[in-house]
Amino acid sequence: MFKKLKRHWKVNGLNLALIITTFALGGSLCGYTGRKLLALTGIDKGVLWVILYILLITLLWPMAVLLVSIPLGQFIFFKKYITRVLGRFGGKKPMGNGQWAMGNKEKINIAIFASGAGSNAQQIITSSLLLQKKGDLGNKANIDWKIALIVCNKPGAGVLNIAATHNIPSLLIEKECFFNGDNYLPYLQKHHIDFIVLAGFLWKIPEALIKAFPKKIINIHPALLPKYGGKGMFGHHVHNAVINNREKESGISIHYVDELYDHGEIIFQATCAVEENDTADMLAQKIHILEHRHYPKVIEGLLQKQNRS
Repeated sequence: MFKKLKRHWKVNGLNLALIITTFALGGSLCGYTGRKLLALTGIDKGVLWVILYILLITLLWPMAVLLVSIPLGQFIFFKKYITRVLGRFGGKKPMGNGQWAMGNKEKINIAIFASGAGSNAQQIITSSLLLQKKGDLGNKANIDWKIALIVCNKPGAGVLNIAATHNIPSLLIEKECFFNGDNYLPYLQKHHIDFIVLAGFLWKIPEALIKAFPKKIINIHPALLPKYGGKGMFGHHVHNAVINNREKESGISIHYVDELYDHGEIIFQATCAVEENDTADMLAQKIHILEHRHYPKVIEGLLQKQNRS
């Protein structure tokens, strides 16, 4: 049960313990306050007392848990949680950052994980901004997504400059912390991340992160999987392997991420021809064109599909 709660709430073990403690202490405070207030009325215990008590604790519970959550460091979680609960009673659907909107339009916050220059990240950000602009002009799409966080494992990588240019928060991760447990889940929770897109991210995703985002992490690979995938198959290593094996075509594969390199279920593939005189640089340019053309569209389509399910 606790593992399911960690995945559902996207928190680590410590935060889960603090959340459960907040629920318990908030409930106790709520019940105690309700009884004390009823005692001031002089009403005898009976049907009326029970009805008033239920009404009181229903009203007091949000304030009680928010109060208790402050010293336990869980205020952001409970603010979002209570907003979601109240929104459901009001017939609303969730948006990003704990906000709510009427109808079917939902905001999805995406984190892009990248290790290098960030050309794919730039294309995805541009598509997200264009979608938001269409939404401002009355676009009837039932989903709205934005890039809420850039995660990078290399200081000085170009993608960090892209994040700064677009005023997108960025997170520079450290290898030991990334692979040891679920240390970075609180950062993703802080930015209310719903979906993760890998765009030239060279580290394997740890199991804890995959379990926290089941079927919500995708990657783009610069070859036609299942060929030319696995550890070390990135950048020019892939393109040289394709050329050396005299393949007639290459392309891109967009797939869900699992515990193995380049192994998850394939979502989309697109191809390009490999000519006899192609070099790794020339093939890389063809692959980049496919990536920039298709990755943002596949992301949007996938989010639309998941939103309807």
